[in-house]
Amino acid sequence: MAMKTQRQKREESSAAGVCQPVSRLPEGGAASDLESEERVAALCKALGHPVRVQIVRLLMSVDTCVCGDIVERLPLAQSTVSQHLKVLKDAGLVKGEIDGPRTCYFLDRSALDDLKTLIGEL
Repeated sequence: MAMKTQRQKREESSAAGVCQPVSRLPEGGAASDLESEERVAALCKALGHPVRVQIVRLLMSVDTCVCGDIVERLPLAQSTVSQHLKVLKDAGLVKGEIDGPRTCYFLDRSALDDLKTLIGEL
């Protein structure tokens, strides 16, 4: 008996209804579902680096924090911390208010609550 190729096995599995590829969204998939999926993906991507998770944890423990205070707690250059803060700001997890020559950063707790809700809906 001849041995089947991997392609032949895949085609037979597909014909038998095993692991059919998804060609479209399930019925009832609304644009708002896509928006929430994009939002959760953006928030997770922003938290996809351990330093950014550390920054969020630090900001959870204080009301506001200047970049220099964060630099003192992390073994990173100020420019690196600033770049991580920018990613968190762009995702909407962190906000900054200019206070003279400094920027005071704080956690947007409603964005964090949104993330918790979105993750809970997965």
